[in-house]
Amino acid sequence: MPGRARGAADGRCGTGPLRWRTAAERALYGPGGFYLRPEGPAGHFRTSVHASPLFAAAVARLLADTAERLDTDDVAFVDLGAGRGELLSGILAAVPDGLTVRPYAVERAPRPAGLDPRIAWGTEPPAGVSGLLFANEWLDNVPVDIAETGLDGVVRYVLVRPDGSEEPGDPVEGPDAEWLARWWPPAGPGTRAEIGRPRDEAWAAAVATLERGLAVAVDYAHVRDARPLFGTLTGFRAGREVPPVPDGGSDLTAHVALDACALPGAELIGQREALHRLGVSGARPPLSLAATDPAAYVRALAAAGEAAELTARGGLGDFGWLMQPVGLGGPSGALRDCRP
Repeated sequence: MPGRARGAADGRCGTGPLRWRTAAERALYGPGGFYLRPEGPAGHFRTSVHASPLFAAAVARLLADTAERLDTDDVAFVDLGAGRGELLSGILAAVPDGLTVRPYAVERAPRPAGLDPRIAWGTEPPAGVSGLLFANEWLDNVPVDIAETGLDGVVRYVLVRPDGSEEPGDPVEGPDAEWLARWWPPAGPGTRAEIGRPRDEAWAAAVATLERGLAVAVDYAHVRDARPLFGTLTGFRAGREVPPVPDGGSDLTAHVALDACALPGAELIGQREALHRLGVSGARPPLSLAATDPAAYVRALAAAGEAAELTARGGLGDFGWLMQPVGLGGPSGALRDCRP
């Protein structure tokens, strides 16, 4: 880029605009970063974990199924991007009697006060465990670079300042260019892409920590034949979608190319189907129950409403589930029917 040192553009010095990957890393996880704030993610946006305890109960059934396939009653549960431990707490409350769970929270923020003492807290997943590794809305917060095709047809990195203003940087070359050619081919001047190579590497590293079991990544996603022309990078603050600004005041997120992350043997389906297999259904209870047991009818109706939110098209039900078995025998499907 004329008149600018390469170091300023790629984040190796402290002045000038930065590539989005560097800027987002600082904004999310640097000193005072968004994910290190006391309120945690739940203070700004609603995930499936926060929507209903039905989600944790469904994942607990998946954990029990994984233990059965491993032929053990002592199994690890690793929560990648654990927030403040909400999913782990729900899992421990929902696991069936007789199943011993060794829970691990993986999160950059400090351990929250009052968390169940059984939960081990750390910044990296434990190595050599067997069980279920679960990453709910983790990969979308692994920062990536943004690329944009110029009027001259050259694909360049997008540089960003702390106020969110952007400018073109150096041409995309090397492994990043190879990733784009394979997984998100440039679609003409003005179009953008999110270079998901860091997410592929992060997911492969996480899966490699499992000795045996199942690794699951859950996120808003897209596949190669339906990549968005202008990308998906956005921000969230206090429950509202806002422009993406890397100042530490809001979440920065982009949908995940889960098909690029997948390793051999993986299964990729939508959350609606995944939760149906795990026994979460939005079907309303029969009206006859209202006459015989009104309280039970009200509880069942509330649960149906929560299930409908978790599986709704156009909402949480559109999440992708990437399921990666590691050393599991039995049925070829990574997610079996685990309805109670």
